[in-house]
Formats: sequence, structure tokens, C-alpha cells
Amino acid sequence: MSKITSKLDAAEKKILRQIYWRSFTLYSAVTPAKQGASGFEYSMLPVINHFYKGHDDAKKAAMVRQMSYFNTNLAMAPFIMGVTASMEKQNAKSKDFNVESINAIKTSLMGPLAGIGDSLFWGVLRVIAAGIAVSLAESGNLLAPIIFLLLFNIPVQLVRWYGGQLGYTLGSTYIEDLYKKDLINIMTKAASIVGLMMVGAMTSSMVKFSIKWNMVLGGKTILKTQSMLDQIFIGLLPLAITLLCFYLLKKKNVSLNWLILGAIVISVGLALVGIV
Repeated sequence: MSKITSKLDAAEKKILRQIYWRSFTLYSAVTPAKQGASGFEYSMLPVINHFYKGHDDAKKAAMVRQMSYFNTNLAMAPFIMGVTASMEKQNAKSKDFNVESINAIKTSLMGPLAGIGDSLFWGVLRVIAAGIAVSLAESGNLLAPIIFLLLFNIPVQLVRWYGGQLGYTLGSTYIEDLYKKDLINIMTKAASIVGLMMVGAMTSSMVKFSIKWNMVLGGKTILKTQSMLDQIFIGLLPLAITLLCFYLLKKKNVSLNWLILGAIVISVGLALVGIV
């Protein structure tokens, strides 16, 4: 890792340190619509202020850009922040930079790294650390809780610390190469496709809506509505609801707060009458 940091100047090292410490606030203000967007934007402010210094319009655009939806494993977040920081740096230097590629790359990295981080840190490391700590606690060792915290948090913080530096350095190197080889548009399109796939998977796993109402004739259930819908298209209703909300949000300019309130009211009403 010393080779990575040796490529950075003093200002960049300072920025990466600020990103690391600010990234602890990633999920301090979570919203249903954007999850950790405000924490991500706060973590990116040192980058934006440094590279867009004296360019207020570009700075405002970057701040709005970094307020897009963000949700991934906390340990892997600094790596994505590092990559994003390197792209913002390149955007500040190049007039013909494809700005859409910044959020496209960020979105495409969220899902895969969330899966890796959750499996590695929550599924493996936490279990191992807890197993060791429980064994020590059973033998009467008072340091068991502290040992658990150390065994879990030291690897996590090392990944967070060096992940940001690695993401920034790799991003700067490969993004410049992609522009030299005119491959940036291909990369942006591929990243957008991966991002859309991830959002689609999130819709299927996070939006829940099932119909309990069935058609009954002569005291016998002759049609199970949800089963019939699942035979047509599994997850049809959650997808339809998501697309409807997207349409109202983007095409009809309906406020997000009204959408959330409407979803709550309609859900409660349907539940009270026994439809869902």
C-alpha cells in the first residue's frame, strides 16, 4: 500500500483522510428515497471544494450529483468514494468529461461490493470474532467483549482506510487510460446496465405487496389471487407499483413526500379491508 500512497500529493492525502473520517457519518441521516446520499455527499465535500475551487456552478452541480441514491456495505463505501473522487478530479481537469459516467460507475459498484462486504464482514468475520469471544467469555475472561470488538473492527477499518486510497489511485489511473483509448462511453454504458440490474433486484427484494383477497364460491376458494398473479409474473405488483411511483415522480412532478404519504394511506386502507 505504500506504493499507492507514494503516488499521491499532500493535498490528495489530506482529502482521503477527510473522506475516511467523514465516511463514518454515511448512514447518520438515512431517508427511504436516498438512503445514505446525504452522508456520501458530506464525505465528498473535501473533494468538491478542492477540485472545483473558484468554479461555483461546477461545485453546485457536483454537490447535486453526489446527492443521488447510495446504499452499500459501510466497509466498502470508502473504496467507492475514492473512485468517485478520482472521477470528480478528472471532470474538473477535462472539459469533455462524460459527467454521467460518475453516477453510473458509483451505482454499478454499490451492489457487487455490498454483496462482498456483507458476506465477508457480517457473514464470516463477525461470526468468527463472536465465536472466539464467546469461548473466552465462557471461561470467565472479562476481556471477551473487547476482543470481539477488536477482532471485528480492526480488519474493517483497515479495509476502509486503504480501500479509499486504492479506489482513488486506481480510478485516476484507469479513467485516464479509458479516455486515451476512447473507451469511456463503453464503460459508462456497461456501468449503467449493471446499475439498472441492481436497482431492479432491489425492487424485487425491497418492495413487498401481496394480495390476500381470494375468490370464494359456496364457501370454497376457487381462485387464489396472489398465486394466479405469480403464475403470470412473479413480483408483478411490486414492479407495477414501483413504475407507477417513478412515473408520478418524474413525469407528473409529484412530491416524494406525497408519494410516501399516499403509499402509507393506501396500504393501511387496503390492509383494513383485508385485500392485502
